[in-house]
Amino acid sequence: MEKKFGLIGSTISHSFSKSYFDEKFFREGLRDYHYDLYPLKNVDELKKLLAENPELSGLNVTIPYKEQVLKFLNDIDPSAKNIGAVNVIKIQDGKLKGFNTDSDAFYETVEKWFPKKIKNAKALILGTGGSSKAVQQALKKLSMPFELVSREKSKGQHTYESLQKNKSVIAEASLIINTTPLGMTPDTNSFPPIDYEAISSKHYVYDLIYNPARTLFIQKAEMHGATIKNGLEMLQIQAEKAWAIWNN
Repeated sequence: MEKKFGLIGSTISHSFSKSYFDEKFFREGLRDYHYDLYPLKNVDELKKLLAENPELSGLNVTIPYKEQVLKFLNDIDPSAKNIGAVNVIKIQDGKLKGFNTDSDAFYETVEKWFPKKIKNAKALILGTGGSSKAVQQALKKLSMPFELVSREKSKGQHTYESLQKNKSVIAEASLIINTTPLGMTPDTNSFPPIDYEAISSKHYVYDLIYNPARTLFIQKAEMHGATIKNGLEMLQIQAEKAWAIWNN
């Protein structure tokens, strides 16, 4: 029986999700399973997508719809509800249930990568959208205090402008995480406007973007001695968690 899965977002031609699941289905002999990319100009196009694709069994959700998609759900997993963002939708009998696998995937990668020997570590999260919310939840689980940087004063402790005036904020953070789409294919020349001179070899810098593998953000951080990580491992872990949800 044919089953369809896919990814919704605004700009998604850069995504590795299709090749990841295509290879998975081929490896596991699932010839009737298909994964497609569904770029939506706005989140309301989801209704039409579902109507035209009754075989859809599951969707991944990416920027900028992880929060906007909540209004279409019939049910939401308690953890995703707590986070306030969804990156996986299970479709069963015409009903949509939302989950968040980003948070656990981020948690697993940081737990392995960030040294436990660093005492009193603090994190600085760039961005306040759906991906940021998943990261915040994971850092709470890790008992690591964090502060948020947003373009809007009301959404975080800092704006990018205020960071320029208070350089100690970056210097005192052990872990800096980019949850924004700045630098993501096709807009590879952009990067978060922070003071990279304040980054040193004591910093761990994590970009949730995985395409390109080396954004300008992590290149600039590495030039100042930081230990860097991109989002590819997180993508792979969250994809496997999504697959488990769809098949449960």
